[in-house]
Amino acid sequence: MTSTPSAGDPIVAARAWISDIAVETVRTDAIQAFLKQETIFVEITTATGVQGLGYSYTIGMGGTSVLALLESTILPLLLGQDAHRPEAVWRSCFAAIRSTTGGVIAALALAAVDTAVWDARSRSTGVPLWKLAGGADRSIPVYDTEGGWLHLSEEELVAQALATKARGLSGVKIKVGRPDPHEDLDRLRAVREAVGPAFDIMVDANQSFTVAQAVRRARLFEEVDLYWFEEPLHADDVSGHAALSQRSTIPVAVGESLYSIGRFRDYLERGAASIVQVDVARIGGITPWLKVAHLAEAFGVDVAPHFLMELHLPLVAAIPNGLYLEHIPQLRTLTSEQVRIVDGRAETSDAPGLGIVWDRDAIRRARVS
Repeated sequence: MTSTPSAGDPIVAARAWISDIAVETVRTDAIQAFLKQETIFVEITTATGVQGLGYSYTIGMGGTSVLALLESTILPLLLGQDAHRPEAVWRSCFAAIRSTTGGVIAALALAAVDTAVWDARSRSTGVPLWKLAGGADRSIPVYDTEGGWLHLSEEELVAQALATKARGLSGVKIKVGRPDPHEDLDRLRAVREAVGPAFDIMVDANQSFTVAQAVRRARLFEEVDLYWFEEPLHADDVSGHAALSQRSTIPVAVGESLYSIGRFRDYLERGAASIVQVDVARIGGITPWLKVAHLAEAFGVDVAPHFLMELHLPLVAAIPNGLYLEHIPQLRTLTSEQVRIVDGRAETSDAPGLGIVWDRDAIRRARVS
């Protein structure tokens, strides 16, 4: 498939590479560890000289496959396409790799391109992303995940939760999936007793339970007054999540492991998700992310995206049903400015682009040959 030149500000150059980032702290859950962040960058340049820098990520493997798909197939298609038309660019790229779509490799490749296009569009117009995509709010409440990993002791969980509350954040997420469900409950109970009732506690099982196990744990966890129960079952089990939602008072949160708009529709139509956690990299970019967010709004469901807090901040602020931003800082080694959090809320930037101030020298040093 060949690209068709268009009016506007056509893309005249495109390149991609990987820069590795070490994790800032040990991160473990019920099924895996976060080894490193393979950051797949795409940079485009337009005829007027505007540059757009986009990215996606893996948690340690598969990045070279994404890069190969970009370099062999997608990047050549960008030449001549109008950077002011992200929908048209996204659809042309999707059409070219249709036979490989529906999975993580294609989604991550599309996301790296799409975020670069939105970055260029925002810089060209001078309008910051949070306004360009909707402009619903200036700031978003933040909850912390860094203090809730599965390997941490009960005492460490309590200390981290108290520190998070002292910083003014609104909640913490704690990983569950210990072999004994009562051990999970004891850890959660200790945190609840320490932070008091006016503080949100979320739990994340990372798809580790069966339906029966999830129903039992949800029943045990209800005394702790949880804000949500995240990924209790395998992401493909829509009916299981629907059954759990009907049998528990704890809201069910899903989305980080869903790679298409249609899959989110399945969950929402079945009443299987009370909170949507769509990940901009894993859904294929900002263009489909916004569609999922608006779909959730139509079903009366709020959005609290997974990871990528620097990129998700302007997107959650753009929509009327943005609920929470997840605090997992991971770009500090590649950026010169950090997300600003005041009184527990992350504040958007009025600078054009994605709202991320990259350190180009650091990105270059971290580049994988």
